[in-house]
Amino acid sequence: MNTAYLLTGGNLGDREKNLADARDHVNAQCGKIVNASSLYETAAWGNTDQPSFLNQALEIRTELTARQLMRRLLKVEKTMGRVRKEKYGPRIIDIDILLFNHEIHNYPLLKLPHPEMQKRRFALLPLAEIVPAIIHPVLNKTIAELLKQCPDTLEVKKYS
Repeated sequence: MNTAYLLTGGNLGDREKNLADARDHVNAQCGKIVNASSLYETAAWGNTDQPSFLNQALEIRTELTARQLMRRLLKVEKTMGRVRKEKYGPRIIDIDILLFNHEIHNYPLLKLPHPEMQKRRFALLPLAEIVPAIIHPVLNKTIAELLKQCPDTLEVKKYS
């Protein structure tokens, strides 16, 4: 059994419902969700001229390999109406694999651990809520340490 840490997010439509739907799809098609962070709201990162995002970290147990999981997550996004028009553009749902066991991969469509996570407060804060002591397999620092050192200054706040 494999353990994966995912980050879900979106800034179009009913953001809260979209994240709930993503959890349902992940649980049904990818693996059992065993832990979930609070929802967090963040101003858009990269392309800032768009609505704020809601994000949530999920911990799942899966029998899928990392590549199989990525393919399933892309199908979930497509099923939910994700259309990829522009990098960092608005989206109904985005599901990224942040970590998969302690594996390191460098495939064209799958790089693990997620190569930008240590630079993104909106990814680290929800992840640190559920697994602060997990060690990044390349940087050899805990998620809590990466969060403290994160250069990203965008405000990330719990969503109520």
